[in-house]
Amino acid sequence: MGMVETVLGPVDANELGKTLIHEHFYFGYPGFQGDMTLGTSDFDEKKRQGIEVARLIQEQGVDTVVDPTPNECGRDVNLLKAVSEDTGLNIICATGYYYEGEGATPYFKFRQQLGTAEEEIYELFMEEITNGIEGTGIKPGIIKLASSKGEITEYEQMFFRAAVKAQKETGIVLLTHTQEGTMGPEQATFLIGQGADPSKIVIGHMCGTTDITQHLETLNQGVYIAMDRFGIQGMVGAPMDEARMTVLMGLLGQGYEKQLFLSHDTVNVWWGRDPVIPEPIQPLMQNWSPDRLFKRILPQLKERGMTEEQVSQMLERNAGVLFS
Repeated sequence: MGMVETVLGPVDANELGKTLIHEHFYFGYPGFQGDMTLGTSDFDEKKRQGIEVARLIQEQGVDTVVDPTPNECGRDVNLLKAVSEDTGLNIICATGYYYEGEGATPYFKFRQQLGTAEEEIYELFMEEITNGIEGTGIKPGIIKLASSKGEITEYEQMFFRAAVKAQKETGIVLLTHTQEGTMGPEQATFLIGQGADPSKIVIGHMCGTTDITQHLETLNQGVYIAMDRFGIQGMVGAPMDEARMTVLMGLLGQGYEKQLFLSHDTVNVWWGRDPVIPEPIQPLMQNWSPDRLFKRILPQLKERGMTEEQVSQMLERNAGVLFS
């Protein structure tokens, strides 16, 4: 098997073990940097919070977490390294940018007007992949990409093209964000059309749609998809977990377990001030935890007929193949 970069260095992909493909230890929407007077940035406190999250995840038997936090959304590889060193949890970090509507767009939009943005994005990806992030020597194991609801904008396409160019040179995995259950098939088509290796692509948040034809259209292009938002229900366009499980069982019934990942997309520690959750939404948020899959979802899926072999395939073996 091949090697994959973690925040502590290369690890044999065959030794990743049980893997959650999409969880955020630390995340902040761009703009949080201006609110740090009231939002704590104390390293030791953030480290303590991250360790608590890692311990909770490890209690479920998880060995590896992919943290696809984009560059402009509070990615902090020094904190991730500290958490990994203290707990022994493998953490794979990302290089990449968020979608246009919620990312930090002015910097590269300005450079797009100058005609240099796409090449500079490629240079950034290559520098971080080959030499490390911000002088730390810590290298990403994935490129994070994201598209808007119903379209891949011209701004977003720059990152997609630059990522494919970097993948051709390095073999790095591309992992995406789809917005509100849209553009999964189109993301796969675009990336593959640019020359990306479908076996190194994970189309994320596909459980945002309950239209199984969208899942099949994506899977049949040879990519992986991630059912990775268990616990996010009834908000940001997300369906309920019950509907997600119905789709997942349908895909398993058609033999797609070798192309599926499971996760939660939790944000465990916020940069800036902690968000104040409106009272009507609070009951929904109680289910958004990185252990929900193991405590609630998998037992229900097994009652529906999912086998231990299928669980092992999705949570363990697929990661080994993807990162090999």
